[in-house]
Amino acid sequence: MTAGLRTLIDAIDRLSGWRRAGVAFIAGAAAATAQAPFYLLPLMAAGFPTLILLIDGARDGERPFRRGFWAGWLFGFGYFLVSLFWVGFAFLVQAEEFAWMAPFAVSGLPAFLALFTGLACGLSARYGGAGWTRIFSFGALYMAGEYARGHILTGLPWNLPGQALAGTAAGAQSAAWWGVYGLSLVILLIATAPVAFRNEGPRGVRKGAVIAVAATAAIFAIGALRLALHPPADRPDAYVRIVQPNIPQREKIDSDLWQRNYERQIALSQGAAPSGGVGFVLWPENAVPVIDEVPEGLADISQRLPKNAVLVTGAVRRETGPSGKTLYYNSISVIAETAAGRATIAHYDKHHLVPFGEYLPLFSLMKALGLSELTPYGDDGFTKGKGPQTLRAGGPAFAPLICYEAIFPGRIHPRADRPDWIATVTNDSWFGDSSGPRQHFDQARLRAIETGLPMARAANSGVSGLIDAAGRVRARIPLYRQGVIDAALPERLSETLYARVGDLLFWLLMISAAFIGFCLDRTRG
Repeated sequence: MTAGLRTLIDAIDRLSGWRRAGVAFIAGAAAATAQAPFYLLPLMAAGFPTLILLIDGARDGERPFRRGFWAGWLFGFGYFLVSLFWVGFAFLVQAEEFAWMAPFAVSGLPAFLALFTGLACGLSARYGGAGWTRIFSFGALYMAGEYARGHILTGLPWNLPGQALAGTAAGAQSAAWWGVYGLSLVILLIATAPVAFRNEGPRGVRKGAVIAVAATAAIFAIGALRLALHPPADRPDAYVRIVQPNIPQREKIDSDLWQRNYERQIALSQGAAPSGGVGFVLWPENAVPVIDEVPEGLADISQRLPKNAVLVTGAVRRETGPSGKTLYYNSISVIAETAAGRATIAHYDKHHLVPFGEYLPLFSLMKALGLSELTPYGDDGFTKGKGPQTLRAGGPAFAPLICYEAIFPGRIHPRADRPDWIATVTNDSWFGDSSGPRQHFDQARLRAIETGLPMARAANSGVSGLIDAAGRVRARIPLYRQGVIDAALPERLSETLYARVGDLLFWLLMISAAFIGFCLDRTRG
C-alpha cells in the first residue's frame, strides 16, 4: 500500500498542462463525494492530499501563486459542481420560464465559490513552506477562505469539510466544542496527513497514513463516549407532531390548490394526541399563506386540531410599511388556544434571506437584465426579519428557523435567551430527489449538536425528522413520502462549549495552525 501511494505521489509530481488541470478537477469532485448522501470519506482522504501535491508542484515552479490559484480553483470547481449541481433543479419547476437559467446557475455558482478555494491555494503555494508544517499553513489558509465563503454576501457555508462527518452522530460530536468550522480544520489536517512527510520517502508516507487513521478513530471514539454519557431522554410534558404533506412544488405554488393543500395538512395533523403535556404540530415552510388574514381558517384549525396543540407553521404574511407599501415576509406563525379560540399569538420573520430566491441583490441591475421575476411577491421579494428569536406558547420555549437559516452556525437563538428546542420549517421540493435535501437535513443536525438542543424539522417533501440534542436522529420521513412523526420532545442538554464561546475555539485552532505552518517551518529559504 505504501509503495502504491509513493508511486501515485511521483506520478502527480510529473503532471503538467491539461493533465494537471484534469487531476485537480477530479480530485475536487472526488472529495465532494464525502458529503451527504454518499459519505465516501476515503475519497476526501484522496482528494485533499492530491490538492496538497499539486500545490507542492506549483511551489517548486515559476509563478507559484498563479499555478497554485488555478490548481485550487479547478479543485473547488469540481468540488462545488458535484456537491451543488442540484441548484439547477429549482429552475425546472417552472421550466417554461426559467429553464434557460439552469446551466448558468449550475456552473456559475461553483465557479464563484471556487474563487475562495483558489485564493487559499495560491497563497499556500506562495507562502506555505515545503515541510510537514505546510499542511498546517494550508489548513489555516483554506479555512480562512471557507470562513469568508460562509459570511461574504450573506454567506453560503454549504458542504464545509467538517460536514462530511454529519452522517453519523458519533463522528460529529466534537462540533459541540469548536463548531463546524473547527471540525472542518481538524478534518483537513487529518485528510492531508498522508502526504505531510512525503520528503521522508516510504517511511514518511506510512507515518502520515497511520496518523490519519489513528486521528479518525479517536474522533469517532470520543464521539461514541460523549453519546454514552448523554443517553436519549425525553420530556414528559411535551410532544411534537411533524407533518410532511409531500405536495409537488408546482402544486404548492398554485394558488388554485391552496385550499386542497391546507386540507391535506389538516388531515395529517388530526388524531388522538399522546396523553399529557403540550403538543406542538409542525407544518412546513409556506404551508399556509396569509393564514392570519382568514378568520374561518383559524376557526377551522381550532375545531380540528388536537386539544392543547400549538400549531407552528410556515406562512407568508404581509403588512403595510411606513410608506404605505405592502411588505411580504417569509414567516412562522404560532397558533395557540386563547380565551376566544385559537389565534395567532406570535410571528417569526425569516432574517437570513436567500439571494436571488427571496430577494434580489443589486435590484436595479437585476431588473434591467429582466431577472426581477426570480423573487416572489413583487419586485423586492421578501422583507428581512429582525433576527433570531426565542418564542413561547405555553410550553417549552423554542427557536424558530426557516429553510437554510439552519446551515448557519451560531445564529440559532438570542445569546441571552436559550430555548428548550429548535423548530425548523423548510421546503426543499424545489430541488427534487437529489443530494440537496439530504445535505440540508444533515447540516441541520450539526446545529443540534452545536447548541445541545433537540430539533424538530418539517419539510414539505422531505427530509423531515426529529433530532435529539446529541445529534441522534430519533425519527425520519424519507424524501417524497407523505407521513407524520408523533413523538415526545427530547430533553435539551446543558449549554455546550460552542454555544457559550461561539467560534473562539476555532480561531484559537486557526492561530495555532498558522503559527506551526508559518513560524515553525524551517524549509523556506
